[in-house]
This record gives sequence, structure tokens and C-alpha cells, in this order.
Amino acid sequence: MTRLTTCLDAESVAARAAAHVTRQLQRARAARGVAHLALSGGTTPGRTYELLAREPAELANAEVWFADERCVGPQDEQSNYMLASQTLLGAAAIAPERVHRMRGELGPQEGAGDYARELSERLAPEQDGLPVLDLIVLGIGPDGHVASLFPGAATLDAGEAAVCLGVLDSPKPPPQRITLSLAMLRAARGCLLLATGAGKADAVSAMLAAPSRHVPASLLRRERLTVIVDDAAAPPGPRL
Repeated sequence: MTRLTTCLDAESVAARAAAHVTRQLQRARAARGVAHLALSGGTTPGRTYELLAREPAELANAEVWFADERCVGPQDEQSNYMLASQTLLGAAAIAPERVHRMRGELGPQEGAGDYARELSERLAPEQDGLPVLDLIVLGIGPDGHVASLFPGAATLDAGEAAVCLGVLDSPKPPPQRITLSLAMLRAARGCLLLATGAGKADAVSAMLAAPSRHVPASLLRRERLTVIVDDAAAPPGPRL
């Protein structure tokens, strides 16, 4: 069952999220000696990364991956890698060899293939053969999309063996992107989804309703999903 936590405001969401990431990294290191963390873009995740960077020791032995990327260069202002670099990677002095960026400049298909190979080489597979990340940090769009998996898109039907996918027709610019597959999101040991602001309230409610291809976030594995929202984005009902 999804664990939903509601906080007073966006800053409280970021603080709670940073604490959750820290706990999950600690558990992964204790269990396997290394933690594999995947990041997303967005304002709320970005503030979470800034708070995480204040405790660089907690990121020791962490391998940093990405949930999706726009097909732009790493220095482009639209790049998720650039956001992570400015908020977390540099401030926490994470060694470059532990940062695995999606090379958006290769284009959607070549970039996705390149990233799928790297994930498969570096992460131990589970019984279904997919490489498994310890924690994926996700935002949610007003339309219910996560990573670069959009409502009704063909990428949602890529199958259980898909690791990373090229996106050619994103409804949000730029149209070309790279994304982890739905199967990869579902295979992760945990997903942390963050939402703030009234503009996300409908998407959060739809995500918690019946699973639907029209709301990709609703297709995540709920028993492995933690959702942290502020009051403005929270659905009606009991809160933690």
C-alpha cells in the first residue's frame, strides 16, 4: 500500500524527502555495501538535493543515476543532469565515476541503448532479469506523468524486459528524451514521489485511484511507493 505523507509546505516536503532518501541509502549500504539512487528533475526534487548535499557523508558509496533526461547537452539549462550538478553532485563532492548521466546529446535511441547497457553492466539483476535501483526520486506532472512516461504513450507498453527507452514525441518540450521504462520503475526497491502546489492536486488524487494508462504514476508498484506532498497538493482524507 502506498505511504502518503502530507507536509505543511514545499520546504517541509523537501526536508522530509531528504530524510527519507538518507534512510534508504543507509539501508541499501547496510544490505549490499552500495546504494544506487536515481534522480529526476523539477523544483521540489531540486530543493531536496540541496538539503541532501549538506550531509555528504550520507552519500558515501552511493552510485547516482537518472530517471530521465532531455536530449540536450549536459550544460543545457533544460538538462536534469545540470540541475543535479548544481544542487547536489558538486556540493556533496560526489566522485565523477559514481555519477552515471544519461547522454542526451546522443539522441533518444542511441542514448537509451547506451544507458540500458550501463545499467545492466553495473547493477545486479533480480529474478526477472532487470537491473534494480535502490531508490528512484520522482516528480509528477499535472497530467500524471512520471519520468518521461506520458499518458497513453507507447512507451508504457514496452514490456517487462525494457530497461531504458527513447522518447520521440514528448507532449512537453523538448520532444526528444530518454527515460527509464515503467518496468524499471516498478522493479526498483523503492520509489519516492514528490508533489507540491495546488496544480498537482488532481494528479496526486488520480495517481492514488485505480491504475490507468492515462495516469502513468498510478502504474507504479504501490507497496514500494512513498508519496510526500504539501497541503496544497494533498488529496482529501486522512493524513500522516
